[in-house]
This record gives sequence, structure tokens and C-alpha cells, in this order.
Amino acid sequence: MTMVLKSFLIAGALCGVAPTAAEGAVPQHRREDQNAALEGRRSGRILPVREIERRVLPSMHGAKYLGFDFDSATTIYTLKFLRDGSVIWVDVDGRSGHVLRRSDR
Repeated sequence: MTMVLKSFLIAGALCGVAPTAAEGAVPQHRREDQNAALEGRRSGRILPVREIERRVLPSMHGAKYLGFDFDSATTIYTLKFLRDGSVIWVDVDGRSGHVLRRSDR
């Protein structure tokens, strides 16, 4: 084992961080959601995330867009924003593009 690797393992143990065998790998459920979103988009059942963003971002005045998640079971995109130190979640129906709920309202 190299000195650098030993140092990394010791530092990680001291910080409470344990390296995993799949370091940097996408979790299985996330990969499945990504695949479902891609298939849904290709088949026309689900709107592309860029279309969802085009519809939602203009209404989020003064908020910084942080990214999104997609739930394949519900076909809901959850967009995440930051405004004045508060996180805002916007849930959007992936089929229709309609905003279902916003955490700041």
C-alpha cells in the first residue's frame, strides 16, 4: 500500500469518512431513475428536463438553480433552488410540465 493511500485512509478514518469500493459510482436507484427518464423522454411520455427547466426557471426570480432529481415511480421532477439562504423545492409533473407544489408557498 502506498504512503499516499495509507494517509488517505487514516485521514478518512479520523474524519469519519470511509472510502467505498464504488467510490464515485452512481447509486443503483439513481441509475434506474435516469434510465427511466431517458426511456420516457424517448417514447414521448415524459418531457425532457430542459423543457421543464424552460418553464420553471423564469418564475424563480432571484433564486439560484442548483439542479434536479427525477423520481421514475411518480414521474416527478424536483427542481432545487436557493434564495436568501433558503432552499426551495419545486415538484413538476414530468408528463404535463405542470408545477405540483413549491416549498416557498
